[in-house]
Amino acid sequence: MLLLTNGSLRLLFIAQALYWSCSLIGITLTSIVGVTLAPSPVLATLPLGVLMIGNLLAVHPLAMLMQSRGRRVGLFVGAICGVVGGLLLAVGIYVGAFWLVVIAPALIGVYQASAMYYRYAALESVQPSQAGRAAAMVVGGGVLAALIAPEVAATSRDMLPVPFAGAYVALAGLAGIAAALMMILPDGGVPARTGSSRAVMAELLRRPVIRGAIAISAAGHGIMILVMTATPLAMKYCGFDVDVSANVIRWHLIGMFLPAFVAGPMIDRVGPRRVASLGAAVLAISALVAVSGIEMSAFLISSFLLGIGWNMMLLAGTTLLGEGHDASERGHAQSLMELGNSITGTVASLASGALIAGAGWNPVNYGMIPVLIVALILMWRGYVAKQAIAGA
Repeated sequence: MLLLTNGSLRLLFIAQALYWSCSLIGITLTSIVGVTLAPSPVLATLPLGVLMIGNLLAVHPLAMLMQSRGRRVGLFVGAICGVVGGLLLAVGIYVGAFWLVVIAPALIGVYQASAMYYRYAALESVQPSQAGRAAAMVVGGGVLAALIAPEVAATSRDMLPVPFAGAYVALAGLAGIAAALMMILPDGGVPARTGSSRAVMAELLRRPVIRGAIAISAAGHGIMILVMTATPLAMKYCGFDVDVSANVIRWHLIGMFLPAFVAGPMIDRVGPRRVASLGAAVLAISALVAVSGIEMSAFLISSFLLGIGWNMMLLAGTTLLGEGHDASERGHAQSLMELGNSITGTVASLASGALIAGAGWNPVNYGMIPVLIVALILMWRGYVAKQAIAGA
């Protein structure tokens, strides 16, 4: 098993578990903190939106830093930002400063952006024939987060006199452990860089395979962020308390990560496009379950399926991206994919609170269907174009 024989994968697996533990604390509590401190319910998810903006702004600089200095430096910087952001959030909650609760998540967004490169670092530590499994092993580290993070959040949220402040101190501690691990991660080499960033990225975007890979990953990621962010609020409006929401999010995270151990080998065996198509179908089923009722079971099952669909589309898109670039274009191609994920995630985070308050839970779920259709069309058009070039 790759995880047992590859030291880099082991470090990345643990770092992924630490990052998603931090993320789960934020997903479960930040919108609730927002509702408590915000001057208007519409602003409840603003801190999560700012987190996504921080992610968006950090994606390309981190990619270029890793292109020039190696993975270790970029991933370490990202984790340190998570430490500082967690501590500032704890201070903001402690003193009741909504403005600090809004600003501090930007630094956690930098941590999030760096953690999204863990799976690319995994690809560089194995042979191409093992790419799907390597990415899946690292993404699968989130299974540990799903098991331990809710307990960390529950134990630490009342650790300080002001509720929830202690949870963000715990978040900073977990990010600090990740930073220590990144200090010993092998870099895997720094590829030669050719051409200006703008020229290289423009050339990459002209390739249908690249466009299809980015579309699949961005669609799955944006849909997941939108519905996941909206779920605790929707459950709150339906009368469920924080502990029930935390349990639903826990099963969502299990759905996000446990299937990786199956999806990775599937990608290596049947190809990323078929796995991406299956993932899109699972997301569509998730939407149908979500609109079937407001019982806790509907929230739980739809969230679990939402995680499974995201997992398949993310891993398939990541593997598919490698078909369209060489080593010298690595940083730029990965930056484009993460920019796509960050843009859709940012829009989803900023819109979720307003959509739940204004449109309601059902339109949020129905809206994912046309997005999935467009992404699948772009992906399969890229395949047709690739086959045409190969046959020419």
